[in-house]
Amino acid sequence: MKSKTLVIGATGKTGSRVVKQLQKRGINPRIGSRNATPKFDWHDKKTWVDSLEGIENMYVTYYPDLAVPGAKEAIESLTYLAKELGVKKMVLLSGKGEVEAEACEKIVMESGMDYTIVRASWFNQNWSESFFLEPIMLGEVYLPMSDVLIPFVDADDIAEVAATVLLDNQYNSQIIEVTGSELITFKDAVNTIAKASNRTLNFTPITLEQYVAGMKQAQVPDDVIWLMEYLFSHVLTEPKNQQISNDIERVLNRKAKSFSEFTQDVARTGIWNQVLQN
Repeated sequence: MKSKTLVIGATGKTGSRVVKQLQKRGINPRIGSRNATPKFDWHDKKTWVDSLEGIENMYVTYYPDLAVPGAKEAIESLTYLAKELGVKKMVLLSGKGEVEAEACEKIVMESGMDYTIVRASWFNQNWSESFFLEPIMLGEVYLPMSDVLIPFVDADDIAEVAATVLLDNQYNSQIIEVTGSELITFKDAVNTIAKASNRTLNFTPITLEQYVAGMKQAQVPDDVIWLMEYLFSHVLTEPKNQQISNDIERVLNRKAKSFSEFTQDVARTGIWNQVLQN
């Protein structure tokens, strides 16, 4: 039988985990990625029809973020096409405190399909699979907004929540906000990683301007620089983003994974001890 479930962004941090969660439940979803068959490419709308054919429910994550220019138009086009082709339910991964993301949410909520919105805080995995990994491996972390409290959330928790709400209609028409169980600063996070990995890590607070200049010097792509500057200047400092939600516990009947538990799990892989040469 062909799968009636599609995961768009199936090779990303949450998408790949949603696939595994669904497989644990006996569902082999269709993979929505540029390397899959049929292929799904956000930048090539001709690929969307084949990916959506026969699909009844889908999990959607937009790379790199719903806040970037062009995301709203892409979500709008995909949502309308999905409805036209008979998709019944859509679960959208969104970001807390992002006005642009909320505009995308509204499109899904007004589409006429069943939906659940999963709003996520900053991922734990930013420290092990994304832009904060290299500084940790180098042992020198320079970040702005060093005193802002953040409810880092684990990608495994996000994926388990997403898979659950995708399959359980009791969460239809709801916005689920997923956060960790504690508020910590960037400096707290680095100290916790240092303890778990038994390494000396130096944390240096810098200005946002210095951080942006450093990314430019490192030849980080312009769209990534724009996104990081936006997240630091608008999203990170939003007061409602510094609040803890109990939605993970409500959906999964367990507490969210703590940042300390995350660091202990990653430390066992040894990735933070693979020292890079600066």
